[in-house]
Amino acid sequence: MNTPKRTENRIPRAVQAVMGAASARRRVVFVEVVARQLDQIAPGTVRVRVIPVTRDGRRLTWVVLDSANGPVGADREAHRAAYGLLTRAFPSADWNVAQTYDAQTGALTTDEPTAPAELGLDATPETRP
Repeated sequence: MNTPKRTENRIPRAVQAVMGAASARRRVVFVEVVARQLDQIAPGTVRVRVIPVTRDGRRLTWVVLDSANGPVGADREAHRAAYGLLTRAFPSADWNVAQTYDAQTGALTTDEPTAPAELGLDATPETRP
């Protein structure tokens, strides 16, 4: 026999769709605002790389601002401002590892070092030549 069960905690699909669309709009606005602010800090910036380094026992942060054609000519204050913007925009990110922010997509990714494919270092030990 089919007995209907109450679904008190279930959110209707129409409500989920509306909530998802609102979330997507907020994300688009966020990406546009961060991109606009980066462009005001250093015109032409489309990518920001943040690399933590240690020098003489001190922890420093290296910030690289890139345009579509290469590095952006910016002063120390612009680099500092871009780093501050990203740390405020992504407070839960792990800034103790290298990060790359793409202003066109709004993606903040961990920038992990990789070896060229010709070296064969990306293969597992069993499959290396």
